[in-house]
Amino acid sequence: MSDRNTLLRSLHDVGLAAWFGGSLMGAVGVNGGAEEVGETNTATARISSAGWAKWTPVNAVAIGAHLVGSTGMLVANAHRVAGQQGVAASSTAKTVVTGAALAVTAWSRVLGKKVELASSGDPQDAEKAAKHPINLDKAQRQLTCLQWAVPALTGVLVVLDALHGEQMRPGEQLHGMWQRARSVTPLVPSASGDMMR
Repeated sequence: MSDRNTLLRSLHDVGLAAWFGGSLMGAVGVNGGAEEVGETNTATARISSAGWAKWTPVNAVAIGAHLVGSTGMLVANAHRVAGQQGVAASSTAKTVVTGAALAVTAWSRVLGKKVELASSGDPQDAEKAAKHPINLDKAQRQLTCLQWAVPALTGVLVVLDALHGEQMRPGEQLHGMWQRARSVTPLVPSASGDMMR
């Protein structure tokens, strides 16, 4: 029914896998490890910040790949979004959740950078942090919540992708397109047997 889009699907899936998996590992492993070995709140923040800072460039590439793949898949499947009942709704939900995940990821990075500067032993970082003072304990608590929100939101994206996969089955496509036609034209008989009347 449709052409193959292996490259776009791969960018979409691998990007989302890295975004979800990396953020989950960071929330569990990086933060958990930092809490275990950090003797003070400042030391814990410094260790955690170092781990997240190493992940940031990889995460940016993963998010970019996912967005390129998602956009390409949306364009490639525009006919299904327009013609198959349920696909537009799930695509809209996916777009909203992606936007929320992007916003939380960005907010997390901004707050993480502030924590990184405030906990650093470097005099230049301390000078920068003094320009934007924060309550380190409060900021760390907020950051922890944000860092758990990212895998929660990207996990929802994984579930929505599973729904999209189900909607791509030939039988689902045919049924969805038939239902869309019925909703637009009330005279179209139902698939269950109105044609026999």
